Amino acid sequence: MVRGMPSIVALIPARSGSQRMPDKNIRPLAGHPLMAYTIAAALQSGVFDAVVVSTDAERYAEIARHYGAEVPFLRPAEFAGPLSPDIEWVEYTLKRLRDEGRTYDCFSILRPTSPFRQAETIRRAWREFLQEEGVDSLRAVEKCRQHPGKMWVVRGKRMMPLLPLSPAEQPWHSSQYQSLPEVYVQNASLEIAWTRVVFEGRTIAGTVIMPFFTQGYEGFDINEARDWWYAEHLLARGEARLPEIAQEPLPMGAA
Repeated sequence: MVRGMPSIVALIPARSGSQRMPDKNIRPLAGHPLMAYTIAAALQSGVFDAVVVSTDAERYAEIARHYGAEVPFLRPAEFAGPLSPDIEWVEYTLKRLRDEGRTYDCFSILRPTSPFRQAETIRRAWREFLQEEGVDSLRAVEKCRQHPGKMWVVRGKRMMPLLPLSPAEQPWHSSQYQSLPEVYVQNASLEIAWTRVVFEGRTIAGTVIMPFFTQGYEGFDINEARDWWYAEHLLARGEARLPEIAQEPLPMGAA
């Protein structure tokens, strides 16, 4: 970190209870566990004062440590369920670190399911965040492929537009995509916020949020088997790249 800049900790969530893809966060992709690429990008970015993995499993913790991250404590099971909101584990982690005398001005959530996020992606986001005054947080977004102007809410045998904002003379649901207003959807690759939003407002984002526009496959998110297949397809065709990893793969059964 450059002297005088705000301090920041990377928080990498890697709970063990994925339902759609069991053990997704440690499943091998191109020879390394999925979480290893996020750890590598965070460390190589040079942005963070610490890179901390939040997990509820000792096996995951050993893998994270092998690739250079800290796991100073395990996440309690009550904060690691499929419906647990992010604020619970983020607040728990920052409070535990604070209790140990480690305080940070900012935090960044880097989810392991975005393996194509690069160190430069993180550096670009950090620069943009620091240059913008008056914001609580930054969140990665990309232009949505399925426009909400063409989405519906169904009630029995009737349905109504999800967004009742379009002009009556030319409703969005009956318009060409190119004519619709640009709408962006968040992706899971990157979030940055001032720590005060957690301690003062018990939120991970605050109320004033700036966009970070991901490029190419930086925001690609793996959640289902077909996403995994597509990630391997992109790598095989050379259309996407993973952060480089210096460590040898952890031997099977070592963690």
